[in-house]
Amino acid sequence: MSQEFNIGTKIEIALLPAYFKTADPMPMLRPPTFLALGATGLITARQPGNYWVVKFDRGSFLLEAQYMRIIDE
Repeated sequence: MSQEFNIGTKIEIALLPAYFKTADPMPMLRPPTFLALGATGLITARQPGNYWVVKFDRGSFLLEAQYMRIIDE
């Protein structure tokens, strides 16, 4: 997947990771069932290590590009 992500891009979860890591100052791990496949979010920041901060209805999480795809509108 060689999609280019930018801050403000709407995405959906294309593949569930082994766990979700919150984007809080003191991160917590959540099970893969915490967010559903196809859940939509908004990219709000980029973090080192090729992680993106994505804001979902249930909070902000760190995701790698391989787990998300851009929503075409």
